[in-house]
Amino acid sequence: MNIFQILAICGMLSPIVYTVMWILGGILQPDYSHIRDDISSLFAVGAPNEGLMQAFIIVSSVLLFAFYLGLHEGMNGGRGSIVGPGLFLTSSVLGILVALFFPLDAGGEIITLRGKMHLILVMGSGLLTITGMVALWLRLQLMEGWSAFATYSLISAIVSLILVIISGIFIKSKYRGLLERLGVYPYQLYYFVLSLMVFLNN
Repeated sequence: MNIFQILAICGMLSPIVYTVMWILGGILQPDYSHIRDDISSLFAVGAPNEGLMQAFIIVSSVLLFAFYLGLHEGMNGGRGSIVGPGLFLTSSVLGILVALFFPLDAGGEIITLRGKMHLILVMGSGLLTITGMVALWLRLQLMEGWSAFATYSLISAIVSLILVIISGIFIKSKYRGLLERLGVYPYQLYYFVLSLMVFLNN
């Protein structure tokens, strides 16, 4: 097993850790609703299991960052533009900053500068990732062994953008938790599939 495969395993583990985090958080907090409440509320200031949930989100973010460190060279031998991997790496840095320093305010509210920064960084991370998906589509569409993934990358970008817009429109609704999960999981699935492709092609 080489370094790119090891980093790819980190990438595959990241969405798994993230999913375990919000499922476990819902179990440990009986009044939490996956339909009503957003995922970030689980590690908001003063949340019942704030420390544990924050640890999960930090681990998930760091695993993804580690994967992206080797993405450019680990994908089709480093041939092509570094823009996509660079955007993904920057996005993961924003995710780590959110996990470490910018939780939502108490009750999952957005009141203080810290809470507002949470929203700004999460939105910035998401848009960088979508742009990175498009960049990988441009890089990989003519590469042998990667063309099918390139199409998947473009489709993921379009679906993710549509779901982000829908989630933003209904952010104050009683279904924001469900809409957020629908919006997040094209990203999480994409991280896993991209990591798996890197693993299989090295």
